[in-house]
Amino acid sequence: MKRTRASVIVAWVLGALVGGLLLELALAAAGRSILLPPASLALALVLCAIVVFGLAWPIRKSTRGAVDGKPRKPVNPFMAVRVAALAQASAYSGALLLGAAGGLGLYLLTRSVTAAVASVWLTIGMAFGAAVLLASGLVAEHFCTLPPDDDEDSKRGEVRA
Repeated sequence: MKRTRASVIVAWVLGALVGGLLLELALAAAGRSILLPPASLALALVLCAIVVFGLAWPIRKSTRGAVDGKPRKPVNPFMAVRVAALAQASAYSGALLLGAAGGLGLYLLTRSVTAAVASVWLTIGMAFGAAVLLASGLVAEHFCTLPPDDDEDSKRGEVRA
């Protein structure tokens, strides 16, 4: 499993930004109500980020050598792969939601009629929660990588279990 590249994350954010903006424009042009994120979305995204980070922390402790003179515990490879896949999925989901929030916010802020302040804050909350999920996914993915061995010529940055 390869680590997530920054160019892929940027592409997903930009694609979702354009998609969110075009969706809002299409809904407004059709005379329908625009999409606004619910108030609980930001909290749910932050809680998901905490869960992803919490699942990756024991793997980091196991892969980073002895702590306080105690030998490291062996890593369950199936758990490590599952957590790495969850971390990568969280990073991609955070990137998509961050881009979509950017598109919604861009639509709200470029209208000639000012949007309700609550609508803008809900969109900012969604962007904040998505950014936290993206960062947590990338950090958790980093936690699931093994440090390179001195005697092996292994590729740096590969997720191995």
